Amino acid sequence: MSDIEIVTLPNGRFAENCYLAADRDAREAVIIDPGEEPETFLAELDTRGWSLRAIWLTHAHIDHILGVEAVKRATGVPIHLHPDDRQLYEALPQFGEWIGLQVGAPPAPEHELQPGERLRVGRCEFEVRHTPGHSPGSVSFVGDGVVFGGDVLFNGSIGRTDLPGGDHPTLLASIQTHFLSLPDSTVVYSGHGPETTIGVERLTNPWLTGSLRA
Repeated sequence: MSDIEIVTLPNGRFAENCYLAADRDAREAVIIDPGEEPETFLAELDTRGWSLRAIWLTHAHIDHILGVEAVKRATGVPIHLHPDDRQLYEALPQFGEWIGLQVGAPPAPEHELQPGERLRVGRCEFEVRHTPGHSPGSVSFVGDGVVFGGDVLFNGSIGRTDLPGGDHPTLLASIQTHFLSLPDSTVVYSGHGPETTIGVERLTNPWLTGSLRA
């Protein structure tokens, strides 16, 4: 049995997936991409009796960070973000205005994620992989047979690249290097939609050409 327990929490107008990942024995957890419904995330932590240790951000688009301030205020845990997405992160109030939301500046991240870095939740270890293309500072967290990939690879699709800082060839290179190199059994927890596996996407994802499936 895996040491990690994962709870998927779809939320908000963007149907974003926030994740709680916990060491089931130590009862320590991290929250990945707290979106628009922080009260739901905090209630789930309380119900399960998990102690939150950190906020991990796969990237800084508005739908993945709207709940950061509330979670930070309630728990005081450190925020982890890749520095290449710091500009997007700090532009949260402007992005909020574009969609009719009044939001303040988010709290400053305490930890700059680096490629190859190892993060722990309880006994469970995750490797940070820099997977740009959807955004400059997109990262994925790989460990214990799973990958939390943000908006890089979806069930039957890939991340959009028409937003500021997006780049389609870069995204495909990230998928080839950092996703398709993983075992087929690896479960992909994406920023939107249902989970999938590397093996399924390698064989069936219409956005991945023959060369990428190899």
